[in-house]
Amino acid sequence: MKLKGRLSFFLAFLLSLGLGAQQFEERITNAGNVRLTVTNAGTFGNAFRGYRDGTGRQSCEYPAGSGIEHLFEGGLWVGGVRRGDGSILVSTSALDAPQGYAPGRAGFEFTIPIGSPGLQERSSLTDSRFFTPNAVSHQDFVAIFNDVSQTIPGTTIPITGHQFPMNIQVTQETYNWNFSFSDFFVVVNYKLKNIGNATFDSLFVALWNNTVVRNVKVTPAGAGGSVFYSQGGNGYEDSLALAYCYDATGDVGFTESYIGQKFLGSEDKFGFHHFLLDSTYNKKTGQWVKENFKAHYNAWQFNNANNPIFFFPTNDELRYIKMTSGLNHHPCWNEPTSAGCQSTFGVDLQVELNKSGNRSDLVSVGPFNDFQPGDEITVTFAYIIAKKFEDGNPNSVNSPLQRQNLINNANWVQVAYNGEDKNFNGVLDPGEDIDGNGKITRFILPSPPDIPRTRIEPSDGKIDIYWSDNSLYSIDPILQEMDFEGFRVYITKPGFDVVNVQDVSSAFVLIAEFDEVNGIGNDVGLDKIMLPEPVKFDGDTVEYHFKYTVDQLLNGWQYAVSVTAFDRGDASLNLDKLESSILANQFRAYPGTGTNDNMNENEPYVYPNPYYYGSSWEGISNFQEETRKIYFSNLPKRCKISIYNPVGELIDEIHHDENYDGTDIRWFRSFSAEDPFRNRFSGGEHAWDLLSKSTQIISRGLYLFTVVDLETGKRYTGNFVIIK
Repeated sequence: MKLKGRLSFFLAFLLSLGLGAQQFEERITNAGNVRLTVTNAGTFGNAFRGYRDGTGRQSCEYPAGSGIEHLFEGGLWVGGVRRGDGSILVSTSALDAPQGYAPGRAGFEFTIPIGSPGLQERSSLTDSRFFTPNAVSHQDFVAIFNDVSQTIPGTTIPITGHQFPMNIQVTQETYNWNFSFSDFFVVVNYKLKNIGNATFDSLFVALWNNTVVRNVKVTPAGAGGSVFYSQGGNGYEDSLALAYCYDATGDVGFTESYIGQKFLGSEDKFGFHHFLLDSTYNKKTGQWVKENFKAHYNAWQFNNANNPIFFFPTNDELRYIKMTSGLNHHPCWNEPTSAGCQSTFGVDLQVELNKSGNRSDLVSVGPFNDFQPGDEITVTFAYIIAKKFEDGNPNSVNSPLQRQNLINNANWVQVAYNGEDKNFNGVLDPGEDIDGNGKITRFILPSPPDIPRTRIEPSDGKIDIYWSDNSLYSIDPILQEMDFEGFRVYITKPGFDVVNVQDVSSAFVLIAEFDEVNGIGNDVGLDKIMLPEPVKFDGDTVEYHFKYTVDQLLNGWQYAVSVTAFDRGDASLNLDKLESSILANQFRAYPGTGTNDNMNENEPYVYPNPYYYGSSWEGISNFQEETRKIYFSNLPKRCKISIYNPVGELIDEIHHDENYDGTDIRWFRSFSAEDPFRNRFSGGEHAWDLLSKSTQIISRGLYLFTVVDLETGKRYTGNFVIIK
């Protein structure tokens, strides 16, 4: 059972920190639509511990906010044969561990060196505080770790089973973009350096994962023990080096997606390597040589060493066998009726993997040879997620049509990786050097215009949307020209946020589009939204040139709002019109009353009043009693709200100001923007969760409230009713 051994984890972790040991860090990707936990110890995912301790931190969620999780934990494997004595050595950053990552546990052999800069963030977005010209994507995470130490660095605590390090340093870089056409993947780029004295041959590099696809909003993480994890089906697309997992029998109907892990390419001192290449250009000899590079896929029952076929490898030798002998190369993979299959496993491996189970899977590539001290190898993988293509059949069928979106997404990731290497041979051929730097540049993606700098101003029954003109001056990296065409305005319908599967990108509705008058599009023009003069707001340095108002909205309900910019495209280069990210520019707006300067004329009030438990805007949550809400409205800029029962006992006290962002109650932490800065209120409203100041559930009945204006001292008293 994957139940967290919390006490042992924290004892080991706090002990290591107390002795000045490695500083473990984890971050969550949020540029695109995938929320993947990345750590500086070489692991991915968080073993769902965030959901068990109530923090709600995602492990590998897609779409963002949906509750659909895809990964328990994952990490890097490296194995090879040491020249001289023929020893087989394998180092892993993660493997089957029912409790997930903990320093010192078996399998977590890569550690964070003392003095490490930690998990660094970079961005190619010029308006990001993490901007650097060295960034590859809109959000890079960079970590450096190694397998050198046999103890937790800075301590005497041994790492179980790690007596023979390979002495490899890893620079791990993850990339993700906010483009709508590339927000479904996270690239993992490894740079391996031999910092020891040994030379390795037949070296293989692998990405291991325990993928688990479930909806934690429907079934809380770990509910039912091991049964929670044993509902997945697995498979492998040989031509793409793509392992995948899906929910076969768990939360079907609420988990309609695949997660894949794919090998993209690799390079060492001899040249570029990929299993699809017949030959490789050897940089040392200047000749083309036959390529013997392969991709291997293996899967096994999680932490189960007894299964005769799908067994968990418990030592370096068995792990190395898994890395070098893939199930996809066994006769039972494609020819289950053949003599070679019947005399060995005697089963159809692909059929067996489609059955529900809890499996680890491994994509490994190699061999890399003559890996000498000081040498470096680069290997790139990607996590890819895609919605199931609905064909009317159950998930367990796992038909080619159901996998169509996954395959399309995987092909797109490969094209993105190839970059300037258009013919995918690892050589910069004539006409491929787009940026003129004399080497292959990977991850050159076509780019839409820059995201408009946007400001949202909700008020009573409406939302005013302002944005700047920065998108007009964006330069496309491929066309090398300004190709802005127009703007689009999106909003969601009320109630999009209270469903079991929240998919904000699909919930957006296009309500307005404005484009240049140039004979290319609809030629609506920009005049209708252009302000006579740019406007600025106090404390905001941005000048806003455009405005659009959405009215006839419901107060107190949440609306996601976004403004995007799109370009002209280029038919000669087969480029469609590209649009900036809806998700990266989304705000959550709450129409309501503005600040109240005179409580005598505009009395504060509560709504809904009476309140019935289970109000339609509350949604479904694993913390249901903590995600209720009512609103106090018509409030002064700064005030104190006190809530009493009929006998005058103080139930709760709230301090309000006009910059309220909703973070004081769980509803907004569960259902609103990930970044509270993107929650926009009208200034005169404040939500309450119907819990006492000691977080106790209150009973039904009549309640009194007072509002004291902290600037004038004026006081107002009102009441509301709770009906269960």
